[in-house]
Amino acid sequence: MEIKTGYLYHIKDEFFDKVNNDNLMANHEKGKKRPTYFTIKDKDILWFIPLSSKVEKYEKIVNNKIKRYGFCNTILIEKIFDRKTAILLQNAFPTLEKYIDHIHTIDNIPAKVPETLSKIILKEFKKLMKLKEKGINLFFTDIDKIKEQMEIELSKNS
Repeated sequence: MEIKTGYLYHIKDEFFDKVNNDNLMANHEKGKKRPTYFTIKDKDILWFIPLSSKVEKYEKIVNNKIKRYGFCNTILIEKIFDRKTAILLQNAFPTLEKYIDHIHTIDNIPAKVPETLSKIILKEFKKLMKLKEKGINLFFTDIDKIKEQMEIELSKNS
């Protein structure tokens, strides 16, 4: 399977078992494969950004952050496939292709986020990564530790 930035994927339970990190979102909800992840391909590392349909919950968080700081750059609320969706940049994490369960489809067509929104997500993700480099970490999980685990796996397989 060719993995591309901007498409939506689901991840295997095996990844969560291996990483064993309580700060990652749960992989299942009411028997369904959730969440769906917006994917950024960065060489052999994939960055997964969870999407949530719990928009009201996240709108409250966004509004509180805007009141407090004047902006919110960790959660985006946007329409994806005609549905308001919370894009949880703060919950992003790195993984590998081998942990992808399947691509998300709509009417048997691979789900791709529109290019304009994809660019916004990428831009905001890069901002958060630059802030992290400067010592301002807005990610909920230890992305450095997970990335190191994934790089060790890659080196063992090469």
